[in-house]
Amino acid sequence: MSGLGQRVRNTYASGAPANYVPGLGRGAVGFTTRSDIGPARAPMAQDGTADAPFLPPAGRGAGRGRGVEIPGMDPSGPAGAGRGSGTAGMGGFGREKDENEDFGDYSETNYDEFSGYSSRGLFQDTPYDQDDKEADDVYESVDERMDSRRKRRRELRQLEELKKQRKEMPKISDQFADLKSSLQQMSDAEWEMIPDIGDYSLKYKTNTALQKRNEMFAPVPDSVLGANAGQSTNVSGTITPAGNGMDTPASGMTSSMTGLAGARGAVLSHKLDKMSDSISGQTVVDPKGYLTDLNSLKLTSDAEIGDIKKARLLLRSVTMTNPKHGPGWIAAARLEEVAGKIVQARKIIAQGCESCPTQEDVWLEAARLQNPENAKTILAKAVRHVPKSVKVWLQAAQLENDDELKKLVMRRALEFIPNSVKLWKALIELEDIDGARILLGRAVECVPQAVDLWLALARLETYENAKKTLNKARAAIPTEPSIWITAAKLEEAQGKNLDMIDRIIQLALKSLQKHQVVMNREMWLKEAEACEQAEAPLTCDAIVRASLDVGVEPEDRKRTWMDDAENSISRGAVLTAKAIYAAALKVFPGKKSIWLRAVALEKRVQEGKSPEPVEQLLQKAVTCCPHAEILWLMAAKEVWTNGSVENARLILRQAFSANPNSEAIWLAAVKLEWENDEIDLARALLAKARAQAPSPHVWMKSVLLERECAEKREDEENLVLEGVKMYPDFPRLHMMAGQFYEALEPPNFDKAKKMYREGVQHCPKSIPLWILSSRLEEKVNGVTKARSVLELARLKNPKNDQLWLEAARLEARWDNPKGQEMLMAKALQECPESGILLAESIDIAPRAQQKRASFTALKKKDNDPAVCLSVAKLFWQERKYSKARKWLERTVQLDSDFGDAWAHYYLFELKHGSKDAAEKILKRCVNSDPHHGEKWTCVSKLTQNRRKKVGEMVKLVSLTLPFAEQP
Repeated sequence: MSGLGQRVRNTYASGAPANYVPGLGRGAVGFTTRSDIGPARAPMAQDGTADAPFLPPAGRGAGRGRGVEIPGMDPSGPAGAGRGSGTAGMGGFGREKDENEDFGDYSETNYDEFSGYSSRGLFQDTPYDQDDKEADDVYESVDERMDSRRKRRRELRQLEELKKQRKEMPKISDQFADLKSSLQQMSDAEWEMIPDIGDYSLKYKTNTALQKRNEMFAPVPDSVLGANAGQSTNVSGTITPAGNGMDTPASGMTSSMTGLAGARGAVLSHKLDKMSDSISGQTVVDPKGYLTDLNSLKLTSDAEIGDIKKARLLLRSVTMTNPKHGPGWIAAARLEEVAGKIVQARKIIAQGCESCPTQEDVWLEAARLQNPENAKTILAKAVRHVPKSVKVWLQAAQLENDDELKKLVMRRALEFIPNSVKLWKALIELEDIDGARILLGRAVECVPQAVDLWLALARLETYENAKKTLNKARAAIPTEPSIWITAAKLEEAQGKNLDMIDRIIQLALKSLQKHQVVMNREMWLKEAEACEQAEAPLTCDAIVRASLDVGVEPEDRKRTWMDDAENSISRGAVLTAKAIYAAALKVFPGKKSIWLRAVALEKRVQEGKSPEPVEQLLQKAVTCCPHAEILWLMAAKEVWTNGSVENARLILRQAFSANPNSEAIWLAAVKLEWENDEIDLARALLAKARAQAPSPHVWMKSVLLERECAEKREDEENLVLEGVKMYPDFPRLHMMAGQFYEALEPPNFDKAKKMYREGVQHCPKSIPLWILSSRLEEKVNGVTKARSVLELARLKNPKNDQLWLEAARLEARWDNPKGQEMLMAKALQECPESGILLAESIDIAPRAQQKRASFTALKKKDNDPAVCLSVAKLFWQERKYSKARKWLERTVQLDSDFGDAWAHYYLFELKHGSKDAAEKILKRCVNSDPHHGEKWTCVSKLTQNRRKKVGEMVKLVSLTLPFAEQP
């Protein structure tokens, strides 16, 4: 008890005794690792000089990493070699761990003079941002560029060295290549004559010595021999052995191994025979899959041969287990056929015919495996067992070479199966028209539900008999709509009583509804489209008129019918769409949009034909919609373009009566007289229009007429100045006034600048007015004043691509490429998706950078016609004509109103295509009737080109293109 108060001595605190070697008492052997020695390189002191060898660096505290405090050192100070809360040496494993979870390798092998330790590089703690990525990409591109400079020469040198090396030290396989190639000429006998090579390796010798050593034996001791002799001696001393049965051989010990193999095969066969359903008696393994799989089986390997053996065993089990299963016999026969044993296949299928005499597929398979003569015999047996099999009779008829024999077989078949439509059709196809008519009459009696037979009979009969036939068919099959439609087609083909067509279709709808036959509007429209393809337009119209209201709510009729018409047009059924529009106009006669759609479709139908249907439809349109100005204008233009000026004037007079103050009709009348050189009438009409229906466009047309036809320039000046006073917010009058003073001889630039200045004050959003003003300042005062005008315009109209484009071109005209480049960069920043700016960036880029500029433009705006045209011009310059043609085609498809694209396309085909291709492009351009485009408007707005047609205008514009001067 007295010892409870004594303190236990702390052995670890007092330190180890002198000359203590850990583990020596238990026989451990000490060793030294590299971590005990330290790096081979001497550490550097703080002043840059090397410390003494094998000394720790300054500031290091031993054990500090595991939490041991060092006297005289601040615990919060910089850590020494033992960093953070490392666990090395105190029950921890692995390297020390710093406060940043650093498990780096700081051994000598991981040190580099440039970047230090690889796990803690020079910029390891610096975040990797976008600038670093761009810098890496630049260095990588430089490396690739440097590597590709002499890549070709380096590859050739490496190839020469490789050839030299192979020549000096060729491979063994190359040395014996010629000998190997001759081995394929050797026969099997020569191969077998080659002796087997002996094994003289060390491994063989070792194994042989070991085998000999194992075969060595020692003599059996005498004790063992004596014991065996004692056991074999009779106990009683008589000649009768002991009754233990040991002298009798054990049962089965002398049996051969073949008996075991036979037993194993018997067990396997028993298992296969038992693989059947005890209830249904059918095999669990589906043999029907072999009917298709075995056709593609090819004997190309031992594995497939093994599969055939397995399949043969399986199918044998199937036929033995369920002999009445026909597909099993067929599969077994096809297996033998694939294996190349056609005789065995015929035997198997013959057994199948005996086991399954009532299954037609087995008989057909048996006939297929035989030659034609034997096949006839087999099918003759088949029809005795399955006399009502249509397939067997058809196959039997097909084997006959003479048509009369085929007819005989078919007639015999119809005695057993009179209601088979296939047999009747096959027999009718072999007959002539008279015989087919007789057979069809008998066929519809035997098979009254066969619609095809009724319709075929009606087509072969006369008109009166066909009507009787269709009436019988309708009575026999009242639920079939095709009979009613055929009756309507019959009336249309006869052409006598066309009113009966609508009556028949209406009766069809009522009869089908009475018999509860569901026929929606889509199904009826499909029937109408089928009638259109069968060249029965009146029946098509009747079906549309009768069925258009089926399943449509009154408030949805217009939208639904327009969708139906568009769908029919997309499928190419223009007559069906025309009938839909006609039916819709009867319900909505005052809808201008439906009339416009109907007129456009009628023009498409009558293209290249008589223009009268279009004129008649437009006459109906203006009658139903008298206040629709566009319909009056279309009617007048249609009549005028067809050569009847008087009828056009009459239509415009009627339009004036219906719309007395319509600006569009006044201008149309003026244009009609103007184009027909009736200048006085045109001038009188304009004067009357200015008095009764004044408008800016009327004044503009008046000024244009006087500019072209007036003998005195004062008349034009008075009109334009009066128009500017009346309509100061109409920018075109200001532009025409400025252009008038610019065109004077000599020009009056002061008044022109005044007109433009007043124009931009009243119309600051008019971009063409700003551009005309800047160009006048450029012409009179130079580039500085023009720049200021454009800068002011951009302030008034920010983010306007046309003003930026004009500013960049201004610098280009004054030979300032840097200024042009700077302005284009600013323009693309402000208007990044402007098509005209992107196209200009491609056109003005240096030759080496044009491709990159085109990639950038297409990435931003790949569906802009201006960008596509610039890409096409780029390929044209590079003489890649197929790609240029593709991009030109894409441009005109994107915007058919883009005149510049048509001019480039026409010129391209003239220079690098054919005249026929150029004429096709010209015709397409005329049909599109373009009005826009920078080059196009510059040429078309000229006074001398005002009356030019589209075809002539395309040729004129193409002559102004830069490519026109190239060969």
